[in-house]
Amino acid sequence: MQSEALSALLDRQEISQLSINYMRGLDRLDLDLLKSVYHEDATDDRGFYKGSGHGLCELAVQMLASHLCNHHMLGQMSINLEGDVAFGEVYFQAYHRIVADGEEKDFVVIGRYADRYERRGGVWKIAHRSELNDSCWQQPASDDWLRTTPDALRGHRGGKDLTEQRETLRTL
Repeated sequence: MQSEALSALLDRQEISQLSINYMRGLDRLDLDLLKSVYHEDATDDRGFYKGSGHGLCELAVQMLASHLCNHHMLGQMSINLEGDVAFGEVYFQAYHRIVADGEEKDFVVIGRYADRYERRGGVWKIAHRSELNDSCWQQPASDDWLRTTPDALRGHRGGKDLTEQRETLRTL
C-alpha cells in the first residue's frame, strides 16, 4: 500500500512539473521547453485556437514575442490518476505587459486548464489541454515604482535572465 501511495505521489509531481515547465516556457519564450510538455500528437483547445499542442506552442511564442514582459503563475492543481491516464484542473493567472494604441497596458487573464495526461513509455505528458478563461481585463500600466527606480533588478527573456546565468549565481 505504501509503495502505491509513493508511486501516485511521484506521478503527480511529474505531472505538476509539466505545468511548471509550460509556464516557464511561456515567460521565457522557450519554444523547445513548451513543446516538451506535450506528446507529439497532443491537442489543445482555446476556443479561438483548436489544433495540435505543438501548434499552440508556436502560436503562443509568436503572440507573446510582441509583449514587453509576461508573468504566468500557477495556483492549485487537482490531478486524478487512472492508471496511465490522468485528469487535471490547473488554476493560473497570466499577466502581460502590452502596448496598445501607443500606450503600455497591463492585460491579465485568470482561468484554469482542463487537462488529460497520458503516460507513454514511462513518461507523463499532456495529451490534451483546454484553457478555460474565467476573467480577464486590461488597464493602463500601473507600476510607477519600477518606472522611477531604474536600479531595480528586472526579469528578462532568454539568456539575459538571471535564472539562466548559473555561473553568475554561483558567485553572488
